[in-house]
Amino acid sequence: MDENRLNILNASTRVISKLQLLSVFFNNDVIYKIYLRTQVLHQLFQTNPELDINQLEMFHLQFTQTLIDLLKKIKKNNEAQADLLLDEVALNNQLIDQMDDPVYTEQNFENDKQRQALKMSQSLRKLFQVLSDNSADYPFVGNINKFSSHFSGDYFFSISTELVYDLLQYSPADVYTNEYATIQRKLMGSLCKYDFKIDFYCGVRANDIVLEVYRFKDVNKYFLFSPLNNVLLFCDVAKLGDLDLKNTVSKRERMMRELRDKNVQLTGKAGLLKTHLPENIMALLAEDYKKIADVNFLAHMNAFDVQANILKTMLNTDII
Repeated sequence: MDENRLNILNASTRVISKLQLLSVFFNNDVIYKIYLRTQVLHQLFQTNPELDINQLEMFHLQFTQTLIDLLKKIKKNNEAQADLLLDEVALNNQLIDQMDDPVYTEQNFENDKQRQALKMSQSLRKLFQVLSDNSADYPFVGNINKFSSHFSGDYFFSISTELVYDLLQYSPADVYTNEYATIQRKLMGSLCKYDFKIDFYCGVRANDIVLEVYRFKDVNKYFLFSPLNNVLLFCDVAKLGDLDLKNTVSKRERMMRELRDKNVQLTGKAGLLKTHLPENIMALLAEDYKKIADVNFLAHMNAFDVQANILKTMLNTDII
């Protein structure tokens, strides 16, 4: 075999290998069929020395290499767009990591509700004693406001500012008050009657104003506590509307779930985008395959430059 023929066959093998890699990347039937057809053509020239080997070289220069360059450009563009989506996934993961604070988990909220109810019960017993003795002692457990500061942003229900003001309305004649707290007289009477046994019912908020709502154990009575000014009043829970108390998923957790779901969608979209081929490219590839699959292809090789020129035109424009 002369050196020129050997060099052209070796170069043909390398070009076909590049096309094979691209056919695997795009996982496209038409590209794979073109790849198989170029293999057949290569084999045809390899096993028939009487054929003009320069025609094989010309075919690869005009068609195969141009097709490879076009597919590489599409691949690069696709990967750049996919990388943008994956960058968003990475940013979302950073946000998730920042929000994934174990202090604010649903389990901690459930546990702290019980502790908060106990602290409030102890504080109200102390407040009753302070008011009875006309004492100057501070009645509340020292960290009574810590619960709301931790959980109000994520687990308290949003209500209107107007409703907050409505719930906090009271007549001065109906309350006990000292420098530390204000409590309705009838509420204190009920608390004494039921031995200060209470449960945390829910929390509500309007902007920076938060209220904690408690329920008497085994009794359909409720009262609210305003951490801002230590006001304690009976609460008509019907005014709060329909609250889904069973839904204890925090705003933080809901946002994290939404981000995780979005990441799944973005990752899937990025995977599809990497191998996407525009419809006009698909139509051109199908036409190219029909021509090179023609049994009389060898007889028309000199005319194949028309299809090659179309490929080159696409390669040199922004239509992809």
